[in-house]
Amino acid sequence: MSRVAKEPIEIPAGVEVSLNDSAMAVKGKLGQMQMVVHSSVVVTAADNVLTFTIAKVEKKEEKKAWAQAGTARANTANLIKGVTEGWEKKLTLIGVGYRAKSAGKALDLTLGFSHPVKYNLPEGVTAETPSQTEIVVKGMDKQKVGQVAAEIRAYRPPEPYKGKGVRYTDEHVVRKEAKKK
Repeated sequence: MSRVAKEPIEIPAGVEVSLNDSAMAVKGKLGQMQMVVHSSVVVTAADNVLTFTIAKVEKKEEKKAWAQAGTARANTANLIKGVTEGWEKKLTLIGVGYRAKSAGKALDLTLGFSHPVKYNLPEGVTAETPSQTEIVVKGMDKQKVGQVAAEIRAYRPPEPYKGKGVRYTDEHVVRKEAKKK
């Protein structure tokens, strides 16, 4: 039985959750998001509290149903946080001449290549550059924010010898020792 699914979610003030069969819509101050709930999961809303249980399934399918309930509960909690506070990922550029500059719906990156890299941000995601070596990716959708941060990092992942590259701010890069003569 899923421990995550057993934990109810309290709906904060200013957030509306609407349930229609397998569709769930969450509306908050930052916008509206929706998701599809698996058919083996039953979501009930009462007194600003969402609870997740499983529908009647065969004994051999029960474990998978509880796993789906836990996933639905976690995704719902992410939707609620997304429409109230939003999500953000911070990236740091380490290296001589590595710079980032936010230009509207695009991000201009200088990462030691012979050409500048221009990354176009998808809809619903913004990027800020508080300094030339910091990037803050923000948005409502946790998956989109993480994907954009991963794509930016993939242009120049941190290398193990000098540590140069684009890394998450809280990421620890294990450094290797240089070859000795």
